[in-house]
Amino acid sequence: MTVIVAPPHLTDAARGDWEVLQTPTPAAPRFDPAQAELLPEPARRWVLHAVAPGTPLLRAVVLDLRGTIRLGGWRSFRAAQALLPMAGYVWAATARLGPVTVRGFDRYRDGTGEMRWRLLDVLPVMSGSGPDIARSAAGRLAAEFVLAPAAALDPRVQWKALGDHQAVARLPVGEEEHEVTLTVAPDGRLEAVTLPRWGDPSGDGRFGVHPFGVECGREACFDGFTIPAELRGGWWPGGDRWADGEFIRCTVEHARYR
Repeated sequence: MTVIVAPPHLTDAARGDWEVLQTPTPAAPRFDPAQAELLPEPARRWVLHAVAPGTPLLRAVVLDLRGTIRLGGWRSFRAAQALLPMAGYVWAATARLGPVTVRGFDRYRDGTGEMRWRLLDVLPVMSGSGPDIARSAAGRLAAEFVLAPAAALDPRVQWKALGDHQAVARLPVGEEEHEVTLTVAPDGRLEAVTLPRWGDPSGDGRFGVHPFGVECGREACFDGFTIPAELRGGWWPGGDRWADGEFIRCTVEHARYR
């Protein structure tokens, strides 16, 4: 299986993560709907909708994305992301600030999180690392397992029902277990993903646990997996503060499972 080349502006450490996270899934079995029988009903409904029978249960994915991100105002961006649920991600993007570009990446693997963004590839715009950044990145990784639906069948994921339309997945990432709530439509479509996530949404340096969520829109199918292809994410979903907390709107243009 051909290695998908890392974006050129990654550091050596981020490039190393990019390569590790797209390692092909070894001896991936093909999906049998009976494998979902023991899941809570909303989770079972989602998995049967998201994974076509006979699809190899590949867990790593490389995504191509575009959209807008809030950097002062809403700015257009294009991005690529390598993702392996519960293990890590590298999200590398280029955004436009008027006539100039900002390039950088967010990453998480093995308990280490980092973000590094530069104007014109030279002037630092935003950077960070350390325990708070890592803990926040771990929460993001937990939520994004829905982009690689085979992860739902990983024995490390513990499930419980929360009514007829919601299920909670408990995923180990880093030193914590994260409770991710999936809201599932009657036909199995994923409508929303929410979780308590460590972060600093106000930007004042005071980290804490805050509600975080993603609203899921139009879907697309890639390699036998049906995933949300229109996403809106941010802090304080479903409440009065969502207008301030929403910071990304994106479209998944392509996904390659490995």
